[in-house]
Amino acid sequence: MNLLATLHRWAGATIGAILIVLGLSGIALVWEDQWIGVPGAGDLVDASPPALAHAVDAAMRHHDGLSRVTFASDGMGLHQAAYADSSGAYLNGQGAIVEQWSGKWQRPELWIFDLHHYLFAGDIGKTITGVAGLAGVFFVISGAILWWRTRRTFVFRLWPKRMTRSAIIRQHRDLGIIVAPFLFVVVLSGSAMVFKPLGAALVTPFPAPIEHPALPATQVDPNDWEAILRLAKTTFPGAEIRRLQFGAETTTLRLRQPFEWTPNGRSYLRIDNAGLVTVDAPTGAIDRQNATEKFYPIHAGKVGGIWWKIVLTLTGMSMVLLGALAFFGFWFRRK
Repeated sequence: MNLLATLHRWAGATIGAILIVLGLSGIALVWEDQWIGVPGAGDLVDASPPALAHAVDAAMRHHDGLSRVTFASDGMGLHQAAYADSSGAYLNGQGAIVEQWSGKWQRPELWIFDLHHYLFAGDIGKTITGVAGLAGVFFVISGAILWWRTRRTFVFRLWPKRMTRSAIIRQHRDLGIIVAPFLFVVVLSGSAMVFKPLGAALVTPFPAPIEHPALPATQVDPNDWEAILRLAKTTFPGAEIRRLQFGAETTTLRLRQPFEWTPNGRSYLRIDNAGLVTVDAPTGAIDRQNATEKFYPIHAGKVGGIWWKIVLTLTGMSMVLLGALAFFGFWFRRK
């Protein structure tokens, strides 16, 4: 037990600072739609194929090298265009540019996203955040084990009674056990998205995915966006058209079916340069693919409404408080 306590303390003292950054940036991203502050962000936008095709044409005219267009949704009333040179723009329902930028540093929601997912360090930073998430899983499990020995002295405190090392440890231990279930869900889902084998292991109890029924081969003009969008609505009548992504050989249209939780969906129409259309979409069955799709929306507060956002906010604040006081108590209140 002493070894477990030592590992818990030292791991928290070294990785706690990263968890503070992830907690603060995560809280900001959960409420992104509320503070983004771009004119028209709260508007209702026409989501018909002609209107969306007009937005794509407007984004192409605005700047060369369009890489994707994320269409407006209930929470965000603007289309977002991203370009190959890292620039981007927000467009309203009429296709007019209401905000544009030449790099991520000019928009807070972009650099906060990069901080939370990559720590401004690309794939290396992404791996570090995944490791920090796994460390968070260890903190929750080991902390619960260590708390059990002292459960009879439990007292709920948001802040230590005194800024001594012993008082900080008691507050850390007792606050941690309260938020442990929510912390476990947040850090485990985050790590599962970074480390695919972990995510695959978590969904192993579910049955293997069922292939989507084969659809007849379809040919369209690969540059006729309205025709492509109409085909998407015909293929998935109840789906929401979410994103158009451009590649060297294939254009991908993402849709969100009613049973999908991911904001941009996991249903795809892929159109090659010759206009041949292929479909890749889940069936809605309770299987591994459907279970994996739930990691991101649960982690990011994209489901559950405002109440789950509040839970995630309180969980993030607790993670920041636990990490900050543990870091302070270990390095500045050690004997």
